[in-house]
Amino acid sequence: MKQFISGRLDARINVLYLFSYVQEPSTTATTLTDCRNRGGSFGIAVETTMNPSNAEGHSTRDAVRTAGGRFRPFGTVRCSNPSYFRSQLSRDLGCLLDVDDDVVAWSCRPYGMEAALRDIEWEGPPPDFMATYSNGREVYIHVAEDRVDPEVTEAAACRQLWHRFVQASEINAASHRLQNARDLLRYANYRTPLGDRIRLLAALEQEGSASVAECLSVFREIAPMAGLSSLILNRFVAVDLDAGLISPDTVVRAFGS
Repeated sequence: MKQFISGRLDARINVLYLFSYVQEPSTTATTLTDCRNRGGSFGIAVETTMNPSNAEGHSTRDAVRTAGGRFRPFGTVRCSNPSYFRSQLSRDLGCLLDVDDDVVAWSCRPYGMEAALRDIEWEGPPPDFMATYSNGREVYIHVAEDRVDPEVTEAAACRQLWHRFVQASEINAASHRLQNARDLLRYANYRTPLGDRIRLLAALEQEGSASVAECLSVFREIAPMAGLSSLILNRFVAVDLDAGLISPDTVVRAFGS
């Protein structure tokens, strides 16, 4: 697409002959080129093109996002600082932390273990997370994709810190819970309005439980699946995330009942 803008110059000016930029997160690049003619008028050609894809078939935008620690799903519920993930595997563990009823809050790339890691001259990455549990314990967590070093946990213990490695096999073993967590966290930025929340909680108090399909009919002010997911993530209601993938027949109960 080319578009020309013409005008009249009253004084001689110097114009850069080429100026280009890439707009993020758009996948287009724009090139501005000086097109002055002999009559004193000038023009700028604006040309928009698509950015090339990378070798894996994803756009350049997706490559930048991956390099910046952004992995799907993007939303979090109990992460107390800006989220950052080294890999999709660490993002998956973040999903599991968000739906762990014993986790009060968690953070990415926490401070606090630097001295312990210096003691053993650790050359690996810093901890991926620090999770705060309902019993008050704060645990530093390394996601172990290919290496587990007990010396790290020992060094942390010497400084009265809790630390553990979580291996890929442990994360992948929670297949139903992990997929359910991914699905729910697509709605992490939604908030269920008071009216819908009260209607559902009142119905569950009266009936004891209801299926997902029955719960969806209660919502009036927000998209039903977004509203129900928000209530699950924020622990107003609960479903069994381990029994299977969430379906119309999945049983919903008030949280803690």
